Amino acid sequence: MGAQSTVRVRHQLLESLQNARSTTDALFTIVRPEALYDRPIPERHRIVFYIGHLEAFDQNLLAPPLGLKSSRPDFDKLFAFGIDPVGGGLPTDQPSDWPPVQEVHHYNRRVREKLDTYLEKALASDTVADGQLLQVAIEHRLMHAETLAYMFHQLPLGRKVDHPAVQAPEEPSVSPRMIEIPSGDATLGLPREQKTFGWDNEFDAQVVSVPAFSIDAYKVTNRQFLEFIRAGGYQERSLWTAEAWDWISSQGVRYPGFWTEHEGSRGYRTMFAELPLPLDWPVYVSHAEASAYARWVGKALPTEAQFHRAAFATPERLERPYPWGNHPPAADYGNFDFHRWDPVAVGTFAAGQSAFGVEDLVGNGWEWTSTVFQPFPGFQPFPFYPRYSANFFDGKHYVVKGGSARTAACLLRRSFRNWFQPHYPYVYAGFRCVEN
Repeated sequence: MGAQSTVRVRHQLLESLQNARSTTDALFTIVRPEALYDRPIPERHRIVFYIGHLEAFDQNLLAPPLGLKSSRPDFDKLFAFGIDPVGGGLPTDQPSDWPPVQEVHHYNRRVREKLDTYLEKALASDTVADGQLLQVAIEHRLMHAETLAYMFHQLPLGRKVDHPAVQAPEEPSVSPRMIEIPSGDATLGLPREQKTFGWDNEFDAQVVSVPAFSIDAYKVTNRQFLEFIRAGGYQERSLWTAEAWDWISSQGVRYPGFWTEHEGSRGYRTMFAELPLPLDWPVYVSHAEASAYARWVGKALPTEAQFHRAAFATPERLERPYPWGNHPPAADYGNFDFHRWDPVAVGTFAAGQSAFGVEDLVGNGWEWTSTVFQPFPGFQPFPFYPRYSANFFDGKHYVVKGGSARTAACLLRRSFRNWFQPHYPYVYAGFRCVEN
């Protein structure tokens, strides 16, 4: 890379970091001040933790290679790590266990000021000459911009600042159907030799041979899932694994977590309002619920490789970077990159369909797969962040692909892998079924 190109990339990274900061700063403004010590999701930290976590992560990641000393090592440690909802029991801390939010904001300002002073040096140093650490900081922050939305979604409406509604596109009229995908190869992951940025679990690239299969043209909708509920799906033991049955029984789960029920009338909790159930929106459910529905219709969830074939392959045996082709993500192709807070009806973005005509594969909700989250052959953990993926190669998490309305454009790349445990109902994740 020439000197001018290197300078340009550095400026782009710095601009991306500032944009990511603006995104997360704006997100916290929707929470009323009196709610900053709430815990909307029982398995997660209180909101105040995440206010400090984003800067603590940057401090812990970027300061060591620069030789920078921290002014608050106690905060660096306090806000270092989140909580995975698998195992360990629910947290029991109290609001009084956390520092005043004014101190957290002061810490954040100090961290940003110091890091911004030295970021040019960081990009020029041998340690981060290719900008890898800064890319990690940017994408980590943007991931939290989405996972924080999951958390804020669970806040009672009165604990959030009112927000103007975004006009949804006119709902298209579509009918469920399946599309045949011919046999062929799917390239998963990134080739390490290309020096392209990716998280450790995206490497190394591997080619998987996928037999022919059929896949739903659209995500499963609230309308379709309502049929499952009316047919007694949550009461039919044979549709659930033993672990899933224990979960829905112990938690009293009888409908998706984003749905509401009042005097027999079903509604839907959006970020800022409760609506009558939007029947043509994709249903957001846990992996356990998606799997039970798939068994009910006599089908299955796609594997990660099948998702790739449906999304990125072509009849010409080439593979595209995005379902719609080579163009970068844009508003015409899907519901992603923070343009909306909530889903829209399936079939809204026909321009984003894959070469085989499958729609909504990127955006409008992540998609559960049947693939357990495991490393690709040749996996190497990040030396500076060894726990990022490796801690979750435990057989208890499943790969999700695609993206939601709150997924940043840079995370829509073909190789990106997300993952969650099967009984976590707060994710903007839907699904579609396959027949093999």
